[in-house]
Amino acid sequence: MTIKDWPESERPRERLLAQGPSALSDVELLVLFMGTGRKGLHVLESARQLLKAHGPLRKLLDLDATKLMQLPALGPARACKLVAALELANRHLRAQLDRGESMRDPNAAARYFKQRLRSRPQEVFAALFLDVRNRTLAYEELFTGTIDAAAVYPREVVRRALLHNAAGIIVSHNHPSGSAEPSRADREITQHLQKALDLVGIRLLDHVVVGEGTPVSMAERGWLEPTLSFRG
Repeated sequence: MTIKDWPESERPRERLLAQGPSALSDVELLVLFMGTGRKGLHVLESARQLLKAHGPLRKLLDLDATKLMQLPALGPARACKLVAALELANRHLRAQLDRGESMRDPNAAARYFKQRLRSRPQEVFAALFLDVRNRTLAYEELFTGTIDAAAVYPREVVRRALLHNAAGIIVSHNHPSGSAEPSRADREITQHLQKALDLVGIRLLDHVVVGEGTPVSMAERGWLEPTLSFRG
């Protein structure tokens, strides 16, 4: 049975058009992308086997083109298309910042840092420098560490913020080992950054920790001074 033989209400393409892409399962999205299955195997079963052997979806999509093209049911052409599709999505997200959209919403910043940092194998400390209206001036990755640590120097963060003439800053780092829960050291460096930036009149709006699952916003946790937070 091909997808055309399915009831119309169960076909992935029709469901996407009627309900939106978020209504589809990971398998259904892969089915739409692949179009056809491996030789002698229906596309639905091919997608299921691909996720079972190389999933979940995030783990599969984090593979580079060289590794993707070696997987059954993909090959060079589909692997390149998949990597290109992911890069289009990444550039769409970055384009929102290029247009100078406001980063007042902590969730918007969290989504951006998640896209940038989640798949990095080492701990990276990054910053978004903002103008007085919380529009993005620049994004920089300031410090890179080992698999579970990156040394952060507040003086360097302040220097870069002054260079960009920033009025505010949102910082973030990833936890390659898994949990996004901030450590005691994470909270301490946030306090040091607040004090250093406050001395030169620059607001620290948030510190976002990226790991598995939903990023953690220290502003939402109430761990920033009220005058320096998104709510200030």
